[in-house]
Amino acid sequence: MIIQLHKTITPEDLQSIFKTLESNQYSVTQVKTQFENYLVCIGKQDLDIRIIGHLKGVKDIHRVSDNYKLVSCKWKTENTKIDLGDNVVIGNGHPSLMAGPCSIESEEQVSKIVAHLLKNNIKIMRGGVYKPRSSPYAFRGLGIDGLKMMHEQCKPHNIKIITEVMQASQIEDMMEYVDVFQVGARNSQNYNLLDELGEIDKPVMIKRGISGTIEELLNSAEYIFSKGNEKLLLCERGIRTFETIYRNTFDINAIQILKDKSHLPVIADPSHGIGIREYVTKLALASLMAGADGIIYEVHEKPEEALSDGQQTLNFIESEKLVQKIEHLKSLL
Repeated sequence: MIIQLHKTITPEDLQSIFKTLESNQYSVTQVKTQFENYLVCIGKQDLDIRIIGHLKGVKDIHRVSDNYKLVSCKWKTENTKIDLGDNVVIGNGHPSLMAGPCSIESEEQVSKIVAHLLKNNIKIMRGGVYKPRSSPYAFRGLGIDGLKMMHEQCKPHNIKIITEVMQASQIEDMMEYVDVFQVGARNSQNYNLLDELGEIDKPVMIKRGISGTIEELLNSAEYIFSKGNEKLLLCERGIRTFETIYRNTFDINAIQILKDKSHLPVIADPSHGIGIREYVTKLALASLMAGADGIIYEVHEKPEEALSDGQQTLNFIESEKLVQKIEHLKSLL
């Protein structure tokens, strides 16, 4: 059960609500976010919600049977929109595109990527500066210097930045330069990191774990929401299965299931989803047909020379063709 409280609720009225719930054997957790004040109530005893609804300070009350409460669409039927400023909104009914290299490599590379994004009217740049690599000997990113490099070239053009944060200690240094924090697949159940991201007032995109279930992804989002941050996006990026001919099994089913179960925007990552450049465009289009609110994909001037994930990265010509096809698809939809 979720109880929405009036922002002007008095401490006395709040205490009265707590007493009523606890007397009916409900555990109560108060959640204050950027926008609202909630009580998340867990209990097995049947309770006439009218008893709670009539108490002073209660704005609304909802029964939610899912293990995840605040990210469920059972209480919030209107889809969440993420406003990044400068007319960049995710989840407003128009597909959002996020594009850029797997790894930030140099100022020259960033400059060419920014020019490509501007040419194709892409408002959000992705790019890794802290890279969780399978091998400790692989390129692991330029760190905060790479992020500053991105910010310096993106900000004058109002291009927003999404990049991965790997540990809680990095958040403070990254805050000034990031518009959306990304939680990678390897960290989707790093609950210390999720808790810390719940304390900030910036959007967070959570990728589905390498072998994670849909419910595990939703519960990861619940961790962040329950700490006070409502600005959340979910990302389907493929999962590890028995199939080895491609990098991951891209679960397009999950896109519509997530849309049905949650009010949060859903982003698709076809680059990691299949890991083979030739199929990224078709999977991106299929994702939008399945209901995705946006696409995040990898692009590089010369993918064959990229320091990471070149095999799944589009070149500039392929990226431009993808944008054109998405525009055509939008006109059909």
